Amino acid sequence: MAVALRYSPPSQSHLSFSSPKLHKFSFNPSHSPSSLSPSHFSRRVNTTQTLRFPSKARSITPVAEGISTELSEIYQSCKIWNWRGFNISYLVKGNGPPLLLVHGFGASIPHWRRNIGILSQKATVYAIDLLGFGASDKPPGFAYTMETWAQLILDFLDEVVKKPTVLVGNSVGSLACVIAASESNGDLVRGLVLLNCAGGMNNKAIVDDWRIKLIMPLLWLVDFLLKQRRIASAIFERVKQRENLKNILISVYGNKEAVDEDLIEIIRRPADDDGALDAFISTVTGPPGPSPISLMPKISVPVLVLWGDQDPFTPLDGPVGKYFSSLPSKIPNLELFILPGTGHCPHDDRPDLVHEKLIPWLERTP
Repeated sequence: MAVALRYSPPSQSHLSFSSPKLHKFSFNPSHSPSSLSPSHFSRRVNTTQTLRFPSKARSITPVAEGISTELSEIYQSCKIWNWRGFNISYLVKGNGPPLLLVHGFGASIPHWRRNIGILSQKATVYAIDLLGFGASDKPPGFAYTMETWAQLILDFLDEVVKKPTVLVGNSVGSLACVIAASESNGDLVRGLVLLNCAGGMNNKAIVDDWRIKLIMPLLWLVDFLLKQRRIASAIFERVKQRENLKNILISVYGNKEAVDEDLIEIIRRPADDDGALDAFISTVTGPPGPSPISLMPKISVPVLVLWGDQDPFTPLDGPVGKYFSSLPSKIPNLELFILPGTGHCPHDDRPDLVHEKLIPWLERTP
C-alpha cells in the first residue's frame, strides 16, 4: 500500500532487467552505503559478481503484544533469505502453483493477512518484504529505486521459488512486478496481477495530471524539506503516530471497518526500525522510475488488473487509471475489473471482491 503525508494529492505510486542469471549489478567497493546512488549500479553480462554490504545478522522482530493470533502467526512464520548481503524477510505457505505477493510503500508481508490463507489452499503462496520495508534490512543511506526492487523480485524467483510464478502486487509493488515481468525471459514469470498499480515510486512520475501540476511547487518544497535530516525526522515521527496513521489509512480505504488495530500495527511497527527514516526519505524524494505506460506493451504473460474505484492515490480518472482502463481493448491477454467501494489496497480493503476475480483467473491461467 502507499502511506503518504496528509497533504499528498491523488497520485500514482519503476531500468530494465533481463534474466537475473545474465544480469548482475556491479559494485564499486570504494563507495560506502551512505554514498550510494543509482549511478553506482551497472549491468554486467555473464558475471557472478554480486553486490554486498555489511549486514548484521538478526532474526525476525519479536512479536508484539496486543495483536491478533492471525497476525502473530504470520510474523512467526517468516523466514530470512540473504540477497546480496542483505537479510530479506519472506513467507511461504501452501501447495500448488506458486504465487508471489509484493506489498506497496510502507506495507509488508502481513498486509496480505486476509489473502494468504485462502490463496494457499490451492497455491504455494510466497510473500516478501522488499528491501527497506517490513522485517527486511533497511541499510542507512541506501538509494532505493524501483529497479532495485524489481531485481530483488527476479532474484527471489530464480533462487528461492525456482518455478514460473504469478506475481501479485499492490501500488508500487505492482509497478515493481511490471518491471520484473517486462524483463523476464518467460521462465520466471507466468502471470501478472496488478492491484491499483502505481505510476511511479512517488508523485514526480505523474506530470500530466492537472491535480499534480496544480501543487507541483509544493511537491518540490516537500522534497527540499525531506532532504533536511532534522525536518524529515520530525515529519516522519509525526506521520507514524498511531492516530495519524489511522487517519491516513481511513482516507485511502473504501471499507473503513477494515482499518483495525492490526493494520495500524502492520504499518507502524517497521517504522521504528533503524534505517526506516532513510527508506521513507529515499522513496519520497528519489527518481520515480519507469512508467507502467511504457512497460505494459512489453508484457506477454496473462494479466489481471483489479482497481478500487475509490482510490485517492491512483484514481480511475487519473492518467494511470485511464491508461489501464483502456488496455482490455488493446491487449488480448489482459482482463480488467473495477471494484466498487474499494480504495487503494483492494486485497485488504475488500478481500472478498479480490478473491472473487482472482481465484477463477488463477485456475484458468496456465
